[in-house]
Amino acid sequence: MDQTFMKEKKILPLVMSMSLPMVLSMLVNSLFNIVDSFFVAKMSEDAMTALSLVYPVQIVQTAVAVGFGIGINVLIAYMLGAQQQERADYAATTGVVLSVLHGVLIIVVTRLGMPAFLGLFTRNEEVIDLGLRYSNIAFLFAPIVTIGVAYEKIFQSVGRMKETMISMMVGFVANIILDPLMIFGIGFFPKMGMEGAALATGIGQAISLVSYLTYYFLRPLPVKIDRHHIVWQKDLVGRMYSVGIPSMFNLALSSVLLAIVNAILSIYGDACVLVFGAYYKLQSFIYLPGGGVIQGIRPIIGYNHGAGEKKRVRSIFITAIVMTTSIMVVGTVLCLAVPGWLMGLFTENAATIAIGETALRVICLGFIVSAVSVTCCGALEGLGKGMPSLVISLMRYIILIIPLAFVLSRAMNAPMGVWIAFPVTELITAVVSIVIYKIEVNKA
Repeated sequence: MDQTFMKEKKILPLVMSMSLPMVLSMLVNSLFNIVDSFFVAKMSEDAMTALSLVYPVQIVQTAVAVGFGIGINVLIAYMLGAQQQERADYAATTGVVLSVLHGVLIIVVTRLGMPAFLGLFTRNEEVIDLGLRYSNIAFLFAPIVTIGVAYEKIFQSVGRMKETMISMMVGFVANIILDPLMIFGIGFFPKMGMEGAALATGIGQAISLVSYLTYYFLRPLPVKIDRHHIVWQKDLVGRMYSVGIPSMFNLALSSVLLAIVNAILSIYGDACVLVFGAYYKLQSFIYLPGGGVIQGIRPIIGYNHGAGEKKRVRSIFITAIVMTTSIMVVGTVLCLAVPGWLMGLFTENAATIAIGETALRVICLGFIVSAVSVTCCGALEGLGKGMPSLVISLMRYIILIIPLAFVLSRAMNAPMGVWIAFPVTELITAVVSIVIYKIEVNKA
């Protein structure tokens, strides 16, 4: 398959063709996150709280898988743009092998560490028990997750977005269908509760991987993954991790934020922790489609960078900014118009819904401006500049937001201080990210 379309096709149709399949699959992904939590919330508030506490660790798992996958993606796209076919094959194969190792490591770490982790945020034994019942099964599927994401990023690196969309969506849809059946014991399924929710998620992930492998063997890719290419090439591995590790941290930082903000909010009661966990599920409905745009532009920026097409890289970046901003506008309108209905998906407690309404209306004020920093991060990764992208994410998730959330909540003696910290952080970070992006593009 000829990849030259990435540097020859008109910018807007190219970005749309690469991004829209990813936006659709990310919308289904975000719907899965919300539906998953919706059914768990029907069990009890303790179950939803347990899921909220496990979620940061799931984000770390995703961060490891996707972050390293981005390293694979960018390197393959660059190699193909630079007409280095054999090195692209080595990168793809080595990336899959290393992804297997990452998955095994996740199983070991989570099995040993989850009891202590959950105990940091609650003394409620029922919540801890529910969290362990979910996590002990969910993280057994970690190798399937990491391998599946590796194939996802390899498919994206060569422009096979439709196959990626279908493979992701069949897994998400399977999860959505299996959730109520396995949680509540509908039909011939036994009632499994939290274990059912975890197993449904794992089966969905396995179905996605099977779909990728089926496509790979029926419609071979421009890059080959086979045992003949399992050769340790230090420079290729180094380049994958040079982008992959900062990308892992980029994605994992939201987990750190979740954990610390949960600790800040815990003094105001479990209801605030539940609200923040529900908000993070809801905001995925906004940010994941935006992430679909980023997934679409990353390989074409990498390819055009490898081919020396700087003018096209600039045009791709501007187009992506417009698309992500449009998505954030829709999200802002939803959160301002129907916050109570959105929170009602996760709890029937009127007092908790009231807290959630306020949180959504305040936090969403930062959505639109956040499009700038999100797009800058993705574009920098496409250029192979992982560290500058990480700096922007550190500002969004650690350097600004956590001190602001702590100081403002203590000053106001209310969770409102935490909610206000979000839009303030997004505004400051957007300004800084534009400066960083311009500096790095001039160096490229």
